[in-house]
Amino acid sequence: MDLLQAIFWSTGVSRHVLARRLAYSKSKANAMVAALLDEGVLDEVGLQESSGGRRAETLRLSESLGAVLGVDMDATSMQLALMRPDMAVLARQCETIDVRRGPGVILAQLCGLMRELMARCGLSSSQLIAIGMGVPGPVDFASGQLVNPPLMPDWDGFSIRDYLREAFVAPVFVDNDVNLMALGKLWRLQRTLSDFLVIKVGTGIGCGIVCHGQVYRGTNGSAGDVGHICVDQAGPRCHCGNQGCVEAMAAAPALVRAAIEVAQKGESSWLAERLQASGSLGIEDLAQASRVGDVAANILIQRAGSLVGQMLASVVNFFNPSHVFIGGLVADMGPLFLASVRQSVYHRSLALSTRHLEIQCAPLADDAALVGAGVLAMQESLTQSGGAP
Repeated sequence: MDLLQAIFWSTGVSRHVLARRLAYSKSKANAMVAALLDEGVLDEVGLQESSGGRRAETLRLSESLGAVLGVDMDATSMQLALMRPDMAVLARQCETIDVRRGPGVILAQLCGLMRELMARCGLSSSQLIAIGMGVPGPVDFASGQLVNPPLMPDWDGFSIRDYLREAFVAPVFVDNDVNLMALGKLWRLQRTLSDFLVIKVGTGIGCGIVCHGQVYRGTNGSAGDVGHICVDQAGPRCHCGNQGCVEAMAAAPALVRAAIEVAQKGESSWLAERLQASGSLGIEDLAQASRVGDVAANILIQRAGSLVGQMLASVVNFFNPSHVFIGGLVADMGPLFLASVRQSVYHRSLALSTRHLEIQCAPLADDAALVGAGVLAMQESLTQSGGAP
């Protein structure tokens, strides 16, 4: 039902605004809202600011509908949260994982955590509206199956949807994690931007595409797999089998390998001391080295940003977005990476493509993918039910 979707995508909306947005008459909008209030699908949650006349009631989906469960999984961790229909978080949990252990181990752990969260909130399985989940690999959205995911080889062809359906009666929707970052950003923006990109630079590199106010997945769900765009034909071999992919040269594992090499060669005393003390280096060490002004660390970060910008320039020329939001472990290292990306994009892209382009940071702390998982669950359950979930 269009009316419920409009209410869901608003942070609080009146009958009058609903009628205007949906091109309904006031009497039709009032009648539909009244019926949904009687059914317990909607709640009135307070008066809005006056615009000169009588103050209007604010409408939102009712808490009595239940809760959705959002899951954001990447290669090394997973976050999950129980959320109300308006995406307010009821409870959340974060766990360290290794997706290379395979779906059986990881999903058994996930199911246990999901039950713990529901018990903590006093919710039964019948009160779970839907489950939304993001994973770090290509997903056939129609079937909910991962398709040849480079970071998750043991998950190829595995149906997360079927596995979770055996444990929970709620419908399950699975998508690529960067698509959910884009969906979460779209939710936060209340669809005020219609054409933008979200780039995640972490263990892998991916792109969420919002086109005409909708997440674009492509024919089979592989749209936005930009990590395997070649930026150097003589570059290192990527785990996908090709050479010079931007992911193989600028994602977190590549940066960590480069940092270790720099430390071993003695080109960075800070990184060398850290490597000697701990026996290993992580992306956080490279970020810290940059913050204290380590020249070698800054060169590595600038080069990674330049390579991501080189890839992104081609995408910007092709898609012509209004905004690009960049997040992930590598992007969270600091402003130097973002500045290098911007410089490379503006240098390599067509002037018309970048005339009004804004490139901004989308920090992991804003939980866009986790919110996007909840939005996916709620939006798809409304769509598939044709009305109230």
